[in-house]
This record gives sequence, C-alpha cells and structure tokens, in this order.
Amino acid sequence: MLLWPALSGGGGAGITPAEAVQLMNRQKAVVVDVCSPQEFAQGHIGGAKSVPLGELEAKLEGTVKNKALPVILVCATGGRTLRAVAIAKKLGYANAHSLGGGMKSWRDANLPVARN
Repeated sequence: MLLWPALSGGGGAGITPAEAVQLMNRQKAVVVDVCSPQEFAQGHIGGAKSVPLGELEAKLEGTVKNKALPVILVCATGGRTLRAVAIAKKLGYANAHSLGGGMKSWRDANLPVARN
C-alpha cells in the first residue's frame, strides 16, 4: 500500500527523471524551471523556460500557450514544484507534473545540464 501513490502517479513524489525524458521526447512536454534566475544560471534542463515561482501565476500562460501539452515543473530539490503544480492546475494545465527531487535527481541520473 505504501507504494501505491508512487505507482499510480499520485502523492507528492512527482515524476522521475526518466519519466520526464519520456514526456519530453514522446509528448513534447514543456519544462518550466521555477528556480531563481541565479539558480537557473547555475544549471538547468536543456530547453527549460525560466519562470521563478513568485512569477508563475502571472507568466505561465504567456510561457506555455498550449494547455494540452504536458508541463514539467522543476526546482533545485523538488520542494517548490508541488506549489507550482497546484498553480499550473489552477490555471488549467491538467497535465502538470513535478520533477521529483528536482535538479538534484536530474543530476543524480547523469542527465545533461545546460548553463547560460
């Protein structure tokens, strides 16, 4: 029973880096990084759009116009993305996901990190 939230996609854990890559490759998911601009500059998922959490409600609709696309919300460790997912769903993004563990889990999975 303890595994059910993880297996069903529910709960607060979010999706894994591998699941995020699948969504990006198969369903053209949009990655939105809700970190501060300084954190974003230190490293982010390639192609991610930077929208700090405090600006998400005002800027998400302008950043991701197609609400049918999956949206993957990312922060440094996954803590802020649960709030970000709630904001996205309130705005009509029914297919919004949190990257469980954030950029830390992405790096731990040895996936590429972009810097600018």
